[in-house]
This record gives sequence, C-alpha cells and structure tokens, in this order.
Amino acid sequence: MPPEITRIESVEFGYELPDVGYAPNGFSIVYEPGTTTERKLFALRVETDAGVTGEYVGGNSPAAAQLNMVADYLVGKNPLDREQHWSALKRALRKYDWMGMGPIDIALWDFAGKYRDAPVHELLGTYRRSFPSYASTYQGDRNGGLDSPEAYADFAEDCLEMGYQGFKIHDWGGDWTDAEESAETVREVGRRVGDEMDLMIDPACNPVTFADALKIGKACDEMDYLWYEDPYRDGGISQHGHRKLREQLETPLLQTEHVRGLEPHTDFIAADATDFVRADPEYDGGITGAMKIARVAEGFGLDVEYHAPGPAQRHCLAATRNSNYYEVALVHPDCPNTQPPVYADDYSDMLDTVDEDGHVQVPEGPGLGVEYDWDEIYDREIGRRTYE
Repeated sequence: MPPEITRIESVEFGYELPDVGYAPNGFSIVYEPGTTTERKLFALRVETDAGVTGEYVGGNSPAAAQLNMVADYLVGKNPLDREQHWSALKRALRKYDWMGMGPIDIALWDFAGKYRDAPVHELLGTYRRSFPSYASTYQGDRNGGLDSPEAYADFAEDCLEMGYQGFKIHDWGGDWTDAEESAETVREVGRRVGDEMDLMIDPACNPVTFADALKIGKACDEMDYLWYEDPYRDGGISQHGHRKLREQLETPLLQTEHVRGLEPHTDFIAADATDFVRADPEYDGGITGAMKIARVAEGFGLDVEYHAPGPAQRHCLAATRNSNYYEVALVHPDCPNTQPPVYADDYSDMLDTVDEDGHVQVPEGPGLGVEYDWDEIYDREIGRRTYE
C-alpha cells in the first residue's frame, strides 16, 4: 500500500535578533546596537502512516494562511504524489500569490528523501555537491556598521580573506535611500576588491526613480559588476521597465524575485527583461516549482540564481548546472545572520559557514539532510494549527 498523510502540524515560533532594528520609513532590517527585533517563522511537520515525517522550517504569515486553505486536502493523500499535489494547489491558490505552496512542497520532498533513504539532491539528479558562495549584506545603516562606502569596502575585504568568491551590496533603504552614495559604494567596493571577487548590488527596489536606477547601474558598468538586482521602485515586476533599463546598461540584470510562479518567470525571460533568473524554493512553489524555473532558464540559455540560504536551496543548487553561486545572507561585520536557532546538528548559514575556498556543501543525509531541534521550536511556540 502507498504511504498516506495522516496529520499536518504548523507551529509558529519566534526568536530574537540582537542589535537589529529597522531603517526609518523602511521595512528592511539593519544593524542597530542595543535594539532587539523578534522574527517569526513557521515549522511544518507532515506525518504519515509509514512512520516517516516530512519536515521544513521557514515560511511567513501569508504562506501559513494559504496552507490553512489547502492542508485538509492533503490529509489522506499519498505524499509521494508531489506533482499532482503541486498542480492541484496551484489552481486552488490561483487568486493569491502561491506562497503557501513552498513550505508544504519542501516538506514533501523531505519525506520522499527519508522514505527512499536518499538526500533530496539525488532524487532530483545530482550535478555537484559543493558550490561557491557570495556574502550578501544587510542593508546599510547610520549606526556605525555598514554606514559608508568605506565600511562596505572594508567588509568586502574581510569576506575575501575568509574565502568568499563574491560580495553583494544591499545598500541604504527607507529615508536613507541615496543613489549618489550607493553609486560611490559600488565604485569604492570595486576599487578595493573588484579584481579578486565577483561583485553584485541589490538596492531592494529602494531607488525612487528610473534615473536613480540608471545612476547606480552606470557605476556598476564602470566597475564591471556581475549583476544588478531589483534596481528601482517598480517592485521588481515591470518587464517593460527592466527591458528599457537593460538597453541603457552593460551590467546584467537579475530579476524575478518578486514575481510568483512558473509562467510569470517564463514571460519575464521571453520579454528580454532579465539576464539572470531568480528562483526561491520557499517563494516559488517549493523545490518542485524552483526546479521548473531552473529548467525553463536552462532552455533559454540563461542561469538561475537561487534566492537566500537554506537546506532546500542547497539541494536545488546541487541539482542545477546553470547556476553560479550560493547566497549567504544576511551578513554584517557586527551582528549575526538571521538564521533561526532550530538546528540540532552542525548545519549553518552564518558568515563563517564557508570553507577556505569559499564553498558550502549540500547536506548528505536522507531528505533535506538536516536535523531540527523540535524541543527548541516548541519552547519558542507562539501558536499551532493541526490538520488530521
């Protein structure tokens, strides 16, 4: 008899980020000494009558709300029928942004790997087990951290010494947005480490105008940056706007972090609106959805770059030829990464996770290959939903 899902549990929990606050009139976290910010995530368990449980920690409140809409459908189903479930959930959530598909699909892949006693990347088809990483910074602050072009360049030199092969700037946001200062940061980092590292910048859609985006992009051209990501206030979704920006710049664009699903990614590529393609297993319909995007990019002859760190991203990257880097984010010289305290093994996405060559490795245990500390998660519990 095939396995059957008997129960799904979603646990919301919180944890503190020391010396982390928010930029004024902005929504991105920044270094702020003496301030503590609470972050909230969700832990998901998919229990089965086979005695094997699929697990994943991640997701946000919109994703949890969507899971609540569809979880009852999954109870009683075969957890190995991922493609069927993916298609059904895609239709069920068609009025929304599909964020709820990601965590549950990842948990189903974790189940499949444990059920077959194989890591997820082997089920996908392994291409490599180790890959280079880039250091992806917090956004800039005015609090003595990443508060000047020189501070970014100093940190880039530190990351180069640690072994990182790439460095990505998240510059200032909210009331601190300043295209001139961002352009000078691009130049200063380029002058210091541009001959030894691949460089990228992600203004996170903060620059207010197309002209601001152009100004920063011209600085990227001067310094031969590898890519320029989410350059202005359109929100990262205008195919026309990014095609026009590409016509004015030499630096490749990296887009599609903020469009959801396979077809919008495909349309963005077909419209010549990006050079590199963004995918995220949590945002884009799980490992199933992210790998579909990777294959579409491959068919167009483009590279896909997976957004954010995590075990699911590592397995996707391990099974993808047309990808260049693993993103270690968010990093800062004076405060920790935002990784939740949920791992009972030695898995880490902190700044020091890379080896001397700047590489990270894919976990080799069954499923996602990580062990979650459920006692820690339940100790930090804020709320819980169960479906059975």
